[in-house]
Amino acid sequence: MTLPLHQQAIVADAHNDLLMAVAARPHEQWAEFFRRQWLPQLRAGGVRLQVLPVFIDDEFRPEGALRQTLRMIECAHVIAEGNPDAVRLCSTGAEIDAALADGLIALVLALESMPGLDASVELISTVHRLGVRIASIAHWGRTPLADGSGEDATGSGLTSDGVAALAEMERLGIIFDISHLGATGVAHVLELATKPVMATHSSARALRDHHRNLTDEQLRAVAATGGIICVNFFHAFLSETKATFDDLLDHFEHIAAVAGIDHVGIGADFVREVMLDLTPPWCCEGDANSRGVDPFGYVEGLEGPAGLPLVTEGLLKRGLAEDDVLKIMGGNMHRFFKERLG
Repeated sequence: MTLPLHQQAIVADAHNDLLMAVAARPHEQWAEFFRRQWLPQLRAGGVRLQVLPVFIDDEFRPEGALRQTLRMIECAHVIAEGNPDAVRLCSTGAEIDAALADGLIALVLALESMPGLDASVELISTVHRLGVRIASIAHWGRTPLADGSGEDATGSGLTSDGVAALAEMERLGIIFDISHLGATGVAHVLELATKPVMATHSSARALRDHHRNLTDEQLRAVAATGGIICVNFFHAFLSETKATFDDLLDHFEHIAAVAGIDHVGIGADFVREVMLDLTPPWCCEGDANSRGVDPFGYVEGLEGPAGLPLVTEGLLKRGLAEDDVLKIMGGNMHRFFKERLG
């Protein structure tokens, strides 16, 4: 049974890679597959605001990256057009509010790493026209714009094209996502940014010393921009051993204590089902993007979005006030998008 408080919440998730699984089907199946496979899970979890990242797997890089980027953006539009009674693709805060008022799940498009655009900064305007409202410029490794967190040893900031990309995103109103960006790159962004930034799916490095997580200094700096940090549920970023539900709650509490309760959200990164769906059954090591991290692990009970009511319950049991739980579950992200997506 879903908690009454969870039913009140505008549950928002800043990172679900479901587009990868949907776009892997023939295009004529996209809307129906989403409705059959993913919509029930989103509804069971009470999700009302879902960010859809466009992530391009290695098989499409480099030659097919832009084509696959466009396919996945088109996939998001087809999902929305084919399920108008359930979801709506939104590009402004007003459109998000209208979707919520109509009882629909508001979808927001994001780019993860921009592999199809690379140094062609002028194409950021193109994807903005297509509905992209959040973007990062690196994943695990090096891009023409910046180094990902897996390359922290290089000590590299943004390239000149990366600096131009940040400026162009701010001009257009695209939210800059620092998740996956290398530590020196994060510092560089925070030095240059004139508008709030967000981490769509990052946890606390003080609790799990992994390069994908953010230090306390970084958490405070993101909050100082007016930004938001969305906690990643991926097991390997929560604990060195088998991650538990309590480990996840510890990350929420730590980030709230360091960055402030108004700067915390959910960036669940429910990747297990996507990876099981896309990985051939004879392959058990994941892909090159996993960089040695088991992509099939998960926190018990949180295999997918249907488990999100457990988070509301867990935060309440930790003693958080109901208003603060509502902020974490999506109120903060909803407010942030209303302020940033004009």
